[in-house]
Amino acid sequence: MKVEQIYTGCLAEAAYYIESNGEAVIIDPLRETDPYIERAKADGAKIKYVLETHFHADFVSGHLDLAKKTGATIVFGPTAQPNFKAHVAKDGEEIIVGKVKIRVLHTPGHTMESSTYLLLDENNKEYAIFTGDTLFLGDVGRPDLAVKTDLTREDLAGYLYESLHNKILPLSDEVIVYPGHGAGSACGKKMSKETWGYLGEQKKTNYALQPMTKEEFVAEVTEGLVEPPQYFPKNAVMNKMGYDSLDAVLEQGLNPLSVRAFKAAWAEKEALVIDTRLQEIFAKGFIPGSVFIGIDDNFAMWIGALITDLQQPILFVCEPGREREVITRMARVGYDNPIGYLDGGFEAWVKAGEEVDIMKEIQSTELVNWYGKPGVNILDVRKASEYEAQHIIGAQNFPLDFINKNMSELDRNKQYYLHCAGGYRSMIAASILRSRGFENLVNIEGGFNAILETKVPMTQFQEQATEL
Repeated sequence: MKVEQIYTGCLAEAAYYIESNGEAVIIDPLRETDPYIERAKADGAKIKYVLETHFHADFVSGHLDLAKKTGATIVFGPTAQPNFKAHVAKDGEEIIVGKVKIRVLHTPGHTMESSTYLLLDENNKEYAIFTGDTLFLGDVGRPDLAVKTDLTREDLAGYLYESLHNKILPLSDEVIVYPGHGAGSACGKKMSKETWGYLGEQKKTNYALQPMTKEEFVAEVTEGLVEPPQYFPKNAVMNKMGYDSLDAVLEQGLNPLSVRAFKAAWAEKEALVIDTRLQEIFAKGFIPGSVFIGIDDNFAMWIGALITDLQQPILFVCEPGREREVITRMARVGYDNPIGYLDGGFEAWVKAGEEVDIMKEIQSTELVNWYGKPGVNILDVRKASEYEAQHIIGAQNFPLDFINKNMSELDRNKQYYLHCAGGYRSMIAASILRSRGFENLVNIEGGFNAILETKVPMTQFQEQATEL
């Protein structure tokens, strides 16, 4: 028996590969299928099942493409109603894979179809649980992401309490916990940086597994919930109803465009132009009207949080050779309408003599000289929880997550100095504002982490719960 976690850091997402006696199972795959097919091929194994713990909200799963390419059966837990061929298992049903078994445990709460898969080894011993978003290390799944349900988040939290106490906690302390996400995911608020652990340790340390009444549990897990990223319910619907093949999305997006063709497509399709290069390179020169979302950070998450229409035509600028990566990572969160990229990258734009914009930046040490002077307005684009923990005295909290909703709060005639924690999010915010007509913008290099090393006045640090 082999069990491997396939972890994708930019989404803080874990898929799993289980193999026994030439048969394999994939649990919660990402949209690109090659890594799973190649992994099974290396073992000479056939992928027999694709197990889905629930209808994911934070990414588009690869279950449909993977099943089509391998002949595997898609499996969901009880109450799931997928709009495609799949096996909806019964609670307690066992799936045979080589010499091992996988028992389906219906664990509603995060969503009503949420299920945990209990792996029984060759000796029929409880070995590991694959919990999806039911149980994380240090946390449990948020109970407000179910698609089209009349249940409140308090109702779902109550179901989650029963699931944990009736299905998870009775299991042996030696059982390994393999969750669907780690720290950084918006599906939980107190997740550990570790990506697997033992159930016995979780029983001791996970706040949600401590002795408490159902009412206390409901209050605890619903505290601090904020509006989820806007793409979450849209991804959940795609996972339930079906979607286009990633191969088709790649074929459409891998379309090299000359500067002339790029400009024509931009105008004709009313496309959004995304620049995926490094932020420090973007600042020194970019296409006017383009938006920075760098590929080398939480690219997919910010694509999903900021672009409201999954079918928005997208053109992009990237470093040559990274075109497929950009399209794949957009597709992971459901953005299936890339229409091409700038052939030759930004250098082609410059060589063609086209207009170029720059983003003014200052180092954190320079902010000391400007702080407190008339007309200096500081925008802190971090999350509210980060701002409340500690911030520059007088700075306005303007979270990037809600920039589209809150832009009317700003004055185009004012000058704004923007910062986040390290500079990535503030560059995204500055580029969006610039594309909307804000000209007087200054990005602070190094962000809050660098500003802390200066004498700019700060509020006293206060420990805050992580914001969902």
